[in-house]
Amino acid sequence: MAHDTMPLQEILKHLERLANDSLPLWPVPEGATARLINVSENATYLVEAGEFRSVLRIHRPAYHSRRGIGQELAWARALSDSGMVLTPPPIAGRNGDLVQEGRTPGLPEPRFMVMFQFAEGRQPDENEDLVAPFEGLGAIAARTHIHSQTWQKPEPLERLVWDTDAVFGPRANWGNWRDAPNVTPAVREVLEQVETTICARLAAFGKGADRYGLIHADMRLANLLIDGETTRLIDFDDCGLGWFLYDFAAGISFMEDHPQVPALRAAWVKGYRSVRALSDDEEREIDTFIMLRRMALLAWIGSHIEAPEPQAMAPHFARVSAELGRAYLAKFAPA
Repeated sequence: MAHDTMPLQEILKHLERLANDSLPLWPVPEGATARLINVSENATYLVEAGEFRSVLRIHRPAYHSRRGIGQELAWARALSDSGMVLTPPPIAGRNGDLVQEGRTPGLPEPRFMVMFQFAEGRQPDENEDLVAPFEGLGAIAARTHIHSQTWQKPEPLERLVWDTDAVFGPRANWGNWRDAPNVTPAVREVLEQVETTICARLAAFGKGADRYGLIHADMRLANLLIDGETTRLIDFDDCGLGWFLYDFAAGISFMEDHPQVPALRAAWVKGYRSVRALSDDEEREIDTFIMLRRMALLAWIGSHIEAPEPQAMAPHFARVSAELGRAYLAKFAPA
């Protein structure tokens, strides 16, 4: 999320000042402070004052428009109001707007900001038994897809698109996977074949209204809050148009090679089918969406390498992607 010419740590110093200086824009208690808790596309802060807690998100510049952020919030609120999905609501600023804007010395561009109510819960860990949570996640995904088909979308819809062009095209959302660290000639050779196969299969799969629409697009473990029997879905920042099955692939982001994945896939499909129909043909194509997402994440690591999470994954991500790619090609590549 860094500006082209500024180190991430310097940006974060400016953003911490912006976060704390901006708190009076919302009806938070006097003396509240903001503490960084996550850096990804955006910077996320926990706001605290005595018993009060909320979450402040400062947006990366040039990723979403103000209108697009408003559309994200509108869909999340509509889902919550329908009772189909639990998600923390945004908090309006003192001026009544959900999306605020602020500047701070040292950063050349203003930043959009959104505050959310705090929700209790923990993020699940990939090394715990995730079968039951993934069955629940499948049901949650199915409910979002049912809602997506009936909700009156704003026009024009200013949200990201998660199709093959958005991952592999000249203006890919997260850049070119070939530019990621450790994409050796051998890795590139395999992944070139994977890209070709993905594009051919998804062109045949099609974008019918029963399988393509508005999706969350980032239902990974980091965006789930589990509190007893309750699961909340957070962070609709990447929501946009895509294939419904992409939501499963996003759910196993960064852990596609984990031994649990076959069981998690079966659990997710079971949960999904408890709410919404899923054909055998669609289920068979899940492998394609896993590879589509994996290659999008490879590009993401390359374009976000200044942040700690991509740096930690960079040494092996390309190599493991190629290993997954070889298995995928063995199953799906044309003879």
